[in-house]
Amino acid sequence: MAKKDRTDRQAVIDSIRNKQKGAEKRRGYAIVGVCVVVALLIIGAAAYQPIKDWYDLRSFSAKNLDEIGADAKVCGEITTKKANGSQEHVEPGTPIQYEDSPPAFGQHYNVWDGMERKLYTGTDRPDVGELVHNLEHGYTILWFDQTVADSDSMMDDLRGIAEKLKGTDNLRDKFKAVPWTSDDGEPFPGDQHVAITHWSVGGAGETAPDKQVGVFQYCSAPSGAALESFMKEYPYLDSPEPTVK
Repeated sequence: MAKKDRTDRQAVIDSIRNKQKGAEKRRGYAIVGVCVVVALLIIGAAAYQPIKDWYDLRSFSAKNLDEIGADAKVCGEITTKKANGSQEHVEPGTPIQYEDSPPAFGQHYNVWDGMERKLYTGTDRPDVGELVHNLEHGYTILWFDQTVADSDSMMDDLRGIAEKLKGTDNLRDKFKAVPWTSDDGEPFPGDQHVAITHWSVGGAGETAPDKQVGVFQYCSAPSGAALESFMKEYPYLDSPEPTVK
């Protein structure tokens, strides 16, 4: 009888152990399943924006630059202002006060942003002092405020514009579109949301420092037509250092 009791107890113990092993295995499967789902969500979230951007850009593939965005009439007249600051380089992080929102010339950092990236949309944008150095090298910069940044349709237009000017081989494509924030300076004048700037020497090949001017055009929305006209009138060669990328 004692032997049978021991056998029964052992059977109960084995049954409990087997149930515990089964439960642990199921918990393990559940944990693995949750990890797989989380990983797929992370991968999906990371892939979503590039896929969306690609899909949105398809509509611009058959369009010319001047067909993207608003009509040129959303922009005001081009204005100029006597420039200074050529070759006035300072270390990154040095405080610089610019009179204009945004600047088209002035003292600047001794580094500049490469030609590869044409559109910045967030906090990874180079410092203004760095971008002014780009202006000295012949870039045209389109600055946009928070109203544009908050608009999906206007940001799509900027992506389409940037796509038309992509690449580093043709210096005519020296262009950047970057945000202008309240931390950078005053809002654009006249309730405008876009500003296009260029640092001109008074015409390609001009060398007299007193001929240099900053060029400004303000718009209520991004306009590929206005930008194309602006860049033709003030090409990269019309700048203090046009041959530097």
